[in-house]
Amino acid sequence: MLIAMAGLPGAGKSTIAEVLGGRLNATVVTVDPIESAILEAGIDSDQPTGLAAYLVAEKLAEFVLSAGHHVIVDAVNAVEPAREQWVKLAQREGETLRFIEVVCSDPELHRQRLEARNRNLPHVAEPTWHAVEQSLDEYDSWTGPSAVIARITLDSVNPLGVNVEAALAFLNG
Repeated sequence: MLIAMAGLPGAGKSTIAEVLGGRLNATVVTVDPIESAILEAGIDSDQPTGLAAYLVAEKLAEFVLSAGHHVIVDAVNAVEPAREQWVKLAQREGETLRFIEVVCSDPELHRQRLEARNRNLPHVAEPTWHAVEQSLDEYDSWTGPSAVIARITLDSVNPLGVNVEAALAFLNG
């Protein structure tokens, strides 16, 4: 199974992905550390390093799926072309695809989490709250190929355990 996370930075998707990975014995492929490594290699930040990171994540996910394992892709997936990338991968590999979108309905809590996090990615700056607010304006509605794929939306104001159990029920249902 291919599971693609989606949601704004700081919403809580990485935390849920990590717990789900452990519970499902699934490989978690996270885009931001890949981008950090690309930048560490000396690729200029004015290059499309974000796109490159998504493409590397896709290849890693493809490799894991072809080996017969579940994979969780941890990425913002804010726009339809990014989501369609996972639709096409699942189709090529003949795998089930599930989207797990994570939101935080409490803007103050979301901001606190964002400002408190330190992911130890020296080449990728943590987004500011202002940047997250701006990216909300650019967040595509769920249309196109990704709209027909099963998706659950989890609100990270709920306890982590509640969200994990809801995700597992969704994935097993």
